[in-house]
Amino acid sequence: MIPRLRPQLTLCDLVAAFAGRNSVEEFETVFAETMQQAHAVAFPYGRTAQLLLLEAMGLKDREIILPAYTCVVVAHAIVLSGNRPVFIDSEPGGFNMDLDLAEAAVTERTAAIMATSIHGYPVDLDRLDAIREKHPHVAILQDCAHSFAAEWQGRPVQKAGLAAIFGLNVSKLMTSIFGGMITTDDNELAARLREIRSRHLMREGGRNLGRAVYLTAAAAALSPPVFGMVKRISEMGLIDRFIRYYDESLIDMPKDYLSQIGRAEASVGVRQSRRYRVNIQRRRDLAAYYDASLGDMMPNALPPLIDGATYSHYVLRVDDPETYCSEALRRGVELGRLIDYCVPDMPSYRELARGQGPFPETHRLNRTVLNLPIWGDKAKADRVIGVVKDIARSRLVHHSSAYTKDH
Repeated sequence: MIPRLRPQLTLCDLVAAFAGRNSVEEFETVFAETMQQAHAVAFPYGRTAQLLLLEAMGLKDREIILPAYTCVVVAHAIVLSGNRPVFIDSEPGGFNMDLDLAEAAVTERTAAIMATSIHGYPVDLDRLDAIREKHPHVAILQDCAHSFAAEWQGRPVQKAGLAAIFGLNVSKLMTSIFGGMITTDDNELAARLREIRSRHLMREGGRNLGRAVYLTAAAAALSPPVFGMVKRISEMGLIDRFIRYYDESLIDMPKDYLSQIGRAEASVGVRQSRRYRVNIQRRRDLAAYYDASLGDMMPNALPPLIDGATYSHYVLRVDDPETYCSEALRRGVELGRLIDYCVPDMPSYRELARGQGPFPETHRLNRTVLNLPIWGDKAKADRVIGVVKDIARSRLVHHSSAYTKDH
């Protein structure tokens, strides 16, 4: 079975997890070079990085603007930092936050805009420049969880703001097993981040071996020969605590969110950083291949092909994504429902988001987005394309038959 997500790991990465000797400082240096920035500061998770970044900026009881269509843990870090999230609907026809609505939401209490390049589509940096010029008290922070080194008209998104936030778990564009990173060109901010990190984070004994074993298990579980069995176990609910990253009723952090990464994660991260450009080009090539192969059957479902996008996910927009997921699974291909929630609608955020919205574009994306595997080679892509086309064809026949009956 072909899983929808799989880390781009090599045997050398797995060996490095157990036997590598790279330090966290070495990983930071290589990551900063890869992202073309002066500083990179490592943390246990991307959400930990964001939480302590807001502390380093001295933000408390302020408003942070962010998309309603985003990973819920971004909002969690804002709330737990003592600030208030202000949710913005998605742009019509796209995936990113509507920046016109974002600017309209700026007040004297606004401290920052969390600019997110969803699915690897670069946020409009020209529009952000205009907002920053008009509202100089508002910091621009780049959420790069989907967009490591994505470019807007040749400009790297991570450099267009005070700082950028990266998550590095095994589902991301590159991984250090777990871990997060802040990059910045601001020397004073980098120094404050390191000072705050030294006060808050602790070293956890035995973490290196545990992380190395986890990476090996994840690589095995997400390999096509084994994944079918893992998927069946998952459907029985036996591994929910390992794969669910949020509870809709809670605003929380992982128990080990203050346990700093160690040698195992750093050693894997160094090797992943050095291969990052090659891996991103492979995703761009596969996105173009999907586009060319599916365009004749489902042209209205295709996402835009944009120069500089990283394609953390290749997403279609279809009327009934659940049907595609269930039918594809029967044929040995896992498709995904990515960000199938609107954060301000969650029970834990309804009161915090009272009076915000509406979010019609976010709800549209929640109902229609379907992501395809984009980690493999063309042979796997051909199999995915064949399955998706078969399902689309059968749905066309079904709708045509239903129409004939009605008329």
